[in-house]
Amino acid sequence: MNTNSHAKNVTTERWFVSILTIWGTAVFATGYFGILSNINTNWVPLLVMAGITIPVLVYYLSEDFRSYIWSIDLKHLTIYHVWRIVAALIFFHYGSQNLLPAQFTIDAGFGDLAVGLLVPLVLLLRESRSKYLVFHLFGMLDFAIAVGTGFTFNVLLNDPLMKNIMTYPIVLIPLYGVCITGALSIMTLDRLLRSKSFSKLKD
Repeated sequence: MNTNSHAKNVTTERWFVSILTIWGTAVFATGYFGILSNINTNWVPLLVMAGITIPVLVYYLSEDFRSYIWSIDLKHLTIYHVWRIVAALIFFHYGSQNLLPAQFTIDAGFGDLAVGLLVPLVLLLRESRSKYLVFHLFGMLDFAIAVGTGFTFNVLLNDPLMKNIMTYPIVLIPLYGVCITGALSIMTLDRLLRSKSFSKLKD
């Protein structure tokens, strides 16, 4: 990587981290003070899709941002998914209190737990493009199932329990964690699928 590219990646990383910090702080504050709980839950899927789509569009439209994502070690893009264990525990807690539909708790909770626990196993395997590709495809499948189940109970079935998804602290999952995870998963898969050899995945 030449000096100019490295400098661009450093600048892009600063912008990226700043935006994530502002975004996370906004969701935390509005969730903690109960502002988000007053929003109609039909807006949740739209907010989630916007949170995924906008970063992905930036990735495809901005060469600098795409270069930055490609510069991140695949181990780091994989370790990130450990957070899904925390998400699973929060889902299980809400489910145990009958604050979420049982099927949604099962789909979202056990799926996230499985993906999170797979992370150390994947990292222990011999370095290869295929192990990352399989892991991120599995993670994306679980993500699609969880989001699909949430959409079904929230919009199609209009389950009143889904109102609790907008309360603190669980609101941080759909409006922050899910958005970042979805966007990064798409970017990572794009990077893996475009790469013809593992050597091209390295910095």
